[in-house]
Amino acid sequence: MFETLTDKLTAVINSVSNKGRLTEKDIDDTLKEVRRALLEADVNFKVARSFVSSVKEQLIGQDILSSITAGQHVVKVTNDELIKTLGGESVELNKTEKHNSILMVGLNGSGKTTTSAKLAKHLSQSGQSVGLVAADVHRPAAIQQLTVLADEVGISLYEAGTEVSAVQVARDGSKVGKKRDFDWTIIDTAGRFQIDNELMDELEEIKDSVKPTEVLLVVDAMTGQESVNVAQDFHDRIGLTGLVLTKMDGDARGGAALSITSVTGVPVKYIGVGERIDALEKFHPDRLASRILGMGDVLTLAEKAQATFDKDQMADLEQKMKQATFDLEDFLGQMQAVKKMGSIGQLLEMVPGFSMMKGKVDSEDLEGRQMVKAESIIYSMTPEERSKPEIIGGSRRKRIAKGSGTSAQDVNQLLNQFKQVRKMMKEMSSPGGQKKMMRMLSQKGNPFGF
Repeated sequence: MFETLTDKLTAVINSVSNKGRLTEKDIDDTLKEVRRALLEADVNFKVARSFVSSVKEQLIGQDILSSITAGQHVVKVTNDELIKTLGGESVELNKTEKHNSILMVGLNGSGKTTTSAKLAKHLSQSGQSVGLVAADVHRPAAIQQLTVLADEVGISLYEAGTEVSAVQVARDGSKVGKKRDFDWTIIDTAGRFQIDNELMDELEEIKDSVKPTEVLLVVDAMTGQESVNVAQDFHDRIGLTGLVLTKMDGDARGGAALSITSVTGVPVKYIGVGERIDALEKFHPDRLASRILGMGDVLTLAEKAQATFDKDQMADLEQKMKQATFDLEDFLGQMQAVKKMGSIGQLLEMVPGFSMMKGKVDSEDLEGRQMVKAESIIYSMTPEERSKPEIIGGSRRKRIAKGSGTSAQDVNQLLNQFKQVRKMMKEMSSPGGQKKMMRMLSQKGNPFGF
């Protein structure tokens, strides 16, 4: 996410952050490069111009040129301005005491139907009752897709086929939601390949009929400025309450995220960060600004870990660490838990300072292919071999390699990595072990091997 923009901005800002005292020319040269980085990231030119102008006004206005911490102040002001440009504060869904409904709108290909299911799962996990309505009657595949997704996330779905009008389906689905006392009814509507009067007329009818609490536009972040134009057109015609930016994990530039709220005045409420059904995050401008500047996002990382790792399992793991009984079955479980949190590349973005190391890490490691290989190797072992890896000799290695479609060298590599992890975990459970762990992580290389 934002690799191109992050690389350029961090390079520019780092060039002045360690300088100490700055001249006005230093600031002008720096902001010229910042503006260029924003424009190359497909940020709206008016937004880029306003951003740079505001940063310069704050820097010059605060008379920091004589300060020995001027470079550090540039970082702070840039970060604050990024937060402001991204919307300032995270915006919650509007929620009344009684039944609420969300109208999901957007063009075809933006991920609207999938996002409807993701949002249903997200709200359900927070303890709220949710129902889905398949109101895209123009595309039978959309109804089928939402049916499959609703079943996957365990959410009730109302659908009436393609013979009933979209307005009627939305109205009836909303009534069912109220009757069943759902906290939220999410209505998936039809999209088009381009904005047209037929699409907008239908959405206006549905909105007038249902009177939704929220109207969320789902837009593809990878389309850059086009997504900003789409958002503006939808907002002008039907009135939006929020935005969902999808495919943020594939958006290396970031222009849409940095421009869309400034241009339209509509807040981004969620971002899609992957294909998995749980790959939807609440939008936090301060956290995203921190990621863009390569400073990580520890809060989101902690939330993901808390949601992924079971407390009882962690307590059991801690006990195994103390007793040195951590085996390959436990190793496999931890790898699978990490995978649920996202790709290795996404997780590294949230670790302060690690985003700048991504270019030095093997792409296979970032995409998790090494982890998949490790899983295949462990699955090819017998239960006894997983619990007692020390019994794995030459013939067993060959059999495991053949069964997993890997080589004996790959099996050896995994076993060596496992030994390192088990040794490290044993040391962590000892007095002073955590300090030693931090020293290991600060060294070049990945002690986990994936």
